[in-house]
Amino acid sequence: MNQSDVLFLVVFLILLSTLTVIIVQFVRSRRRGGSDDGRGGNWWEGPWDEGDGKR
Repeated sequence: MNQSDVLFLVVFLILLSTLTVIIVQFVRSRRRGGSDDGRGGNWWEGPWDEGDGKR
């Protein structure tokens, strides 16, 4: 295995992992309903209403 083979394997793995991340993000956004209005569906993502002046 020479240097060009190693370079090919590294580039191939980078492209494969990038494609996997893109597909996973696409599937997650489709499952959420596609309404990406800045509000995530999870309780830890906010947005927090800390500007109510009670502190």
